[in-house]
Amino acid sequence: RMQLAESGGGLVQAGGSLTLACVFSDYKYSMGWFRQSPGKEREGVAFMEHASSTRYANSVQGRFTLSRDDDKSTLYLQMNNLKPEDTAMYYCAADTGRLQTGFAIPMPLWRGQGTQVTVTV
Repeated sequence: RMQLAESGGGLVQAGGSLTLACVFSDYKYSMGWFRQSPGKEREGVAFMEHASSTRYANSVQGRFTLSRDDDKSTLYLQMNNLKPEDTAMYYCAADTGRLQTGFAIPMPLWRGQGTQVTVTV
């Protein structure tokens, strides 16, 4: 059974950085992160099938970096220059199809429990 366990969320001031980590139990075709906050649509933040296929939502392009360490079965999301609008619950996700960035994405087949990121002014 596919399991995804996130860590690394927290409270940070605007302009700061956080790194989220997701330990996964099995490799799936498309993996990455989406986020959601109350009253807002689900947003695909960053996904990859392999290193050269990494893609980002326009809202985080240039600030977030997605990477994967297969030896550690861990997916990372490095988040720099955080903004208050980045505040959300962040979920690690995986699917057998290609996951899309942007708003109103379908719910991925597998997702973790989420880790909260709060950015203050």
